Amino acid sequence: MSSDNNNMDLGKVSFESAINEAGFGLYSYLLTSLTGLCIISYACVVYGGTFIVPASACELGTTTSQQGILVAGPVLGTIIGAAFWGYLADKRGRKSMLLVSLAGGLVMILLASISVNWIMLMVLQFIASLFASGQYSLPMAILSESVPMAKRNFVVLLVTSIFLLAQGLMALVAIPIIPLPFSYHVPGLGIQWNSWRTLMVVFTSPSIICFIWLLFMQESPKFVFSKGNEEGALNILRFIHKMNNRKGQEELPVKGLLQLTSDAPEQKGAMKELFKAPLLKYFIIMTTLSMFLQVGSFVVWLPTIANQFVEILRTGEGYESNLCAIIIMGEQAPPNEDVAPCSLNMISLLIVFGVGSLHSIVNIIISLFVDRAGRRNMAMGVAAFTGLCGIITNLIPNAIGSAAVFVMFTTGLLLVGLYTAMSIALFPTHLRALAISLTMTGGRMMVFVVIQILNLLLNSNCELGFYLFATLVASSAIVAAFLPDDRKLITATTVARKSDTLTEEMETENEKYTAL
Repeated sequence: MSSDNNNMDLGKVSFESAINEAGFGLYSYLLTSLTGLCIISYACVVYGGTFIVPASACELGTTTSQQGILVAGPVLGTIIGAAFWGYLADKRGRKSMLLVSLAGGLVMILLASISVNWIMLMVLQFIASLFASGQYSLPMAILSESVPMAKRNFVVLLVTSIFLLAQGLMALVAIPIIPLPFSYHVPGLGIQWNSWRTLMVVFTSPSIICFIWLLFMQESPKFVFSKGNEEGALNILRFIHKMNNRKGQEELPVKGLLQLTSDAPEQKGAMKELFKAPLLKYFIIMTTLSMFLQVGSFVVWLPTIANQFVEILRTGEGYESNLCAIIIMGEQAPPNEDVAPCSLNMISLLIVFGVGSLHSIVNIIISLFVDRAGRRNMAMGVAAFTGLCGIITNLIPNAIGSAAVFVMFTTGLLLVGLYTAMSIALFPTHLRALAISLTMTGGRMMVFVVIQILNLLLNSNCELGFYLFATLVASSAIVAAFLPDDRKLITATTVARKSDTLTEEMETENEKYTAL
C-alpha cells in the first residue's frame, strides 16, 4: 500500500507546471474577454460621471464645484472598497465576490438613474463604486491565475488595452444618446426621464452580461489550491484543459500538485506578512508608483477638455495658443446653437473615442516587446516619456501641437497595466488580490484629491497643474528603478519551483527505497 501511494506521489507537479499542461485555448480566450468586459463595467460605474455630470447639469442645477464632487465621488468609493474586496477575495474566493460586486454595482446605478437631486446622485454613485471597486482587481486575479505564465503578461496587457479603450467606448455609446431631445415626466418622483438617465441605464449593460457570463466560468484554480483543496483545483484544471484542447482526447497529465510554501493555505496574519520584508519594500514602491500616476486625473476631465477645445476652435480663434489657454478661452466661448444646452459636442466625443483607441493600440504594441524589455524597464521608459510630454504640453504655442503632446501625455495610462502585471509577479497568491487592491487604493486617494485640484486649476492656474502632476509621473521612473528586474525575478522563481519539485521527488524516491 505504501509503495502504491509513493508511486502516485511521483505524478505530482508544481502548480505552474499543471497550468502549463492545461494550456491556452478557448477557455483562456473566453476568460480574457470576460475580464475585459468586467473592466468596462468597472469604468462605466466609476467614470460614467464624466459624461453624466455635464449632461445632467441643467436639470440638477449643479455648480462647477458640485460637478467636481460628482465626478470624484465614485473614485472615493473605490478607495474605500478596494481593500475590502481584496480581503474578501483572498478569504472567500474571487468568483463569488466578483458576482456580488457586479450585482451590487448594477442595482445602485439603476437607482441612481432616478435621482431627484445631485446629492442623491452622488450618494448612489458612491455606493455603486463601493461595489464596483472589485471589478478591476478580482477578474484580473482570476485571469492571471488561470493561464500559463508564458501568456500571463500578454493577457494582462491585452485586458489593459480594453480598459484604456473603455472611456472611448463609453463616448461612442453616448454619441447617439446624449443629444436626444426627449423628456418624459415621471409621476411621484418629480423628475424628467431624459437622455442622461437613459445613458446611465445603458451603462449597466456590461454588468448584466458579465454577471451571467461569470456563472459559467470557473473559480481561480490557484486560489482553490492555496486554500488546501487540491482535488478541487485539479477538477478546475481538468475543465480548463478540456476546454482548451477540445480536439484532443488526452486527459490532463497531472495526478497531483506539489504544495509550495509561498502558496500555503494558512491565511492568518496575511496583513502582517504583507508588511514584512521583502514584501513591505515592494508594497511601498508599488503604492508610491500608483500615487504618482496622476494621468488618470486629467483623463477624467478629457470629455470636458475636448469639448472646450472644439468649441474654441469653432470660433476661429486660439490656433496660436497652448492647451491651457484654449481651456480657459473655452469657458468664455459663446454657446454653440447646434449643440443642446448641458450636452457634449459630438466631435469632442469622437475625440475621446479616438484617444482611447490610440491608448489601446499603443498598449498592444508595448505588449509585443514587454517580455524582452521587462515590465519594470518598460514602465520606467513610459513614465519618463509621458511625464516629459505633460511638462512641455503648454510650452508649445500651437493649438494642434499642444493638444497632440497632451494626448501623448495621456498614454501614461498604460502604466496601469504594467503596474498590475508587476504586482502579480511580486506578491504571492494568498496575498495578491489584497496587495493589488491596497496599492491601487493609494493611487485612488491621490486621484480623488487631484481631480478636485485640477477642477480649480484648469480655470485659474492651468499650467501649474500640468507642471506639478506631470513631474510626479516622470519621477515614477526613478522610483520604479528600486524594484527588481522582473525578467530575473521570473527566472529565479522558475528555478526555485524546479528546485522545490526536484526536492519533493528526491524525498519521495528516498521514502520509496526505504519502504522496499
